[in-house]
Amino acid sequence: MEKLTAQEEDAMLAVWKTGEANVKVFMAAMSPPVPPYTTVASTIKNLEKKGYLKSRLIGNTYLYAPAVTEESYKQKFMGNVVKDYFANSYKELVSFFVEKNKISAEELKEILGIIEGKK
Repeated sequence: MEKLTAQEEDAMLAVWKTGEANVKVFMAAMSPPVPPYTTVASTIKNLEKKGYLKSRLIGNTYLYAPAVTEESYKQKFMGNVVKDYFANSYKELVSFFVEKNKISAEELKEILGIIEGKK
């Protein structure tokens, strides 16, 4: 699985949100500022070439659907982030967010509850 560019990730988020649809529907689901139609259409075609999307022709319109789940993409690339930037330690990752005041004590308690609930 190839890492996506920021523009490709934005398009994939819209695809995952909407499911099977055409380019205009994906554009409506994207966060502003939305690139021009031709840019989004080109990005969608690139995602299909990379294997992230599958397509089918209905009349004269292509419908695209995810070929890769959001969960599998997150799992692959978040693991790489932890490995590459946090010495393969999720503790280091959480510590980083605590130090940068990006996670609160309340959120940490919720995370602990999730962890303890899985035991």
